Amino acid sequence: MTTTKFRKPAYRRLAKHAVAALGILAASAIATAPASAKNKFVFANSSAYDTMDPHAVFDVGRVAYRLNLYDGLMRWLDNPPKLNLWLAESYKISDDGKKYTFKLRKGIKFHDGSEMKAKDVVYSMDRILALKKGAASLFVKSIAPGSTKAVDSHTVEFNLNSPSAIFLATIPEVHVLNSDLVKKNAKDGDWGSAWLSKNDAGSGSFKLKRYDPAIGFSGERFADHFMAWGDKYLDEIEFRTVVEINSRVLGLMKGDFHGTDGYLPQDQVIRLRKSDKVSVMDAESMRIFYFIIHNGRAPMNDINFRKALNYAFDYDGFINNILSGSVARNPSPLPNNIWGSPKDAKGYTFDLAKAKEYLDKVKKPIREITIGALAGYGQTEQAAVLLQNALGKLGVKSKIVAEPWPVASGKMRNEQQMYDLLPLWKSTYYADPNNWVGEMYHGANIGARNNSWYKNPKVDKLLSEAQTSTDQKVRENNYAEASKQVLEDAGGIFVYNTKWFGPYSKKVGGVRFSPIGNAQEMRWVYFK
Repeated sequence: MTTTKFRKPAYRRLAKHAVAALGILAASAIATAPASAKNKFVFANSSAYDTMDPHAVFDVGRVAYRLNLYDGLMRWLDNPPKLNLWLAESYKISDDGKKYTFKLRKGIKFHDGSEMKAKDVVYSMDRILALKKGAASLFVKSIAPGSTKAVDSHTVEFNLNSPSAIFLATIPEVHVLNSDLVKKNAKDGDWGSAWLSKNDAGSGSFKLKRYDPAIGFSGERFADHFMAWGDKYLDEIEFRTVVEINSRVLGLMKGDFHGTDGYLPQDQVIRLRKSDKVSVMDAESMRIFYFIIHNGRAPMNDINFRKALNYAFDYDGFINNILSGSVARNPSPLPNNIWGSPKDAKGYTFDLAKAKEYLDKVKKPIREITIGALAGYGQTEQAAVLLQNALGKLGVKSKIVAEPWPVASGKMRNEQQMYDLLPLWKSTYYADPNNWVGEMYHGANIGARNNSWYKNPKVDKLLSEAQTSTDQKVRENNYAEASKQVLEDAGGIFVYNTKWFGPYSKKVGGVRFSPIGNAQEMRWVYFK
């Protein structure tokens, strides 16, 4: 076996990052005297926290409880994101790329004081596969239930069906549970789902103090976290659901909140910059804004109608007028700043004459179209209205339905309930092109991460090869070609790649932004 020196480029890059991270973690683990002042950080979140189960959902809207209450073997940090060792102190990859062996750090404690062991990692992976929720779509094709083994108390072995170019990148999504505690609270074979939806079985930097799905959750610092604390930290965190944008902004300006959404409408960002109590951080992100188009339902299953939709959206008006030029046009399903993004892709432009040309080819009559939007996310509602206005000029009737993220997220997995179109962001869960085009448009992911019911055998072949190949050039070419084919098929409406504008109280320091998690990991944050 080779220790983080797999011969192929796709693995070598990740191994290099992980080995370099050992020094970072060692340096950050020096304990100093604890701060005496008690302090509480309050974050106003636009989405509701309808569960505390880290294996039930896989999104950014509710990522805070996963990042703060739970740990994984590895973790993505900083910008550009780099993969760091976390619960694991080392790993090995077999020469055939099918066996990953991780050595756990010793002495890691769960929140109840019990020690984390390899059996907890095994249970967590088996639970993800059994529940078929959350991040399960990342693993179900590559790992069979029961194939993960505890070699000894601090060594865990993942046995893949075939080599996977994305396995290491996705391993942070295996949030490790206290298996004994969850089993103790399991009922009727539910893997502890009912209990864990409102309780805590993690080892993260904070442990759950209070949870109310109507309000949010709070956590208190876990003093025994394996990564020792420095002399500046938060004693308590609260993530509070505040759907209305103006309430979040006013609350931050008044000092009721200490942080909020980094993707606010640009007029609100400008408003916050003028406040003497708020600082707005900004960073390049990897978060594309696009419209999901339900390709499996008439009239969207007609490529001519999808092309008409693409020509009916005013990209420049949205970017330059509504967003004040604060984002970059992104014409394909991959962010401009990720490898594999097709540099020669020609995106659609706002052209009602061309839209009408394609619309005339669609079988009539055309029914009323339902455009979804995310309540509390102003840009989605603004984009929906902009498209609705253009469709009205083309004689296509449409209605807008704005609903909270948990509701919209549930509908996205149901072919009948899914909206005809839904504007939203595709965030970064791991820094690999598969995070975007692979999850969004591979036919095997329909009903899971592919919420557009798009399927093209050519695209499936390209993506499948990219997911298993260890040749970086092959992967890069395949993702570029798949992206261009989705664009040609008008599989979605691709608008922009965003910047993150994180508003925080001027009293706050230590915010650490990464496109993965959007700076919602609080172990680094402190009051000045």
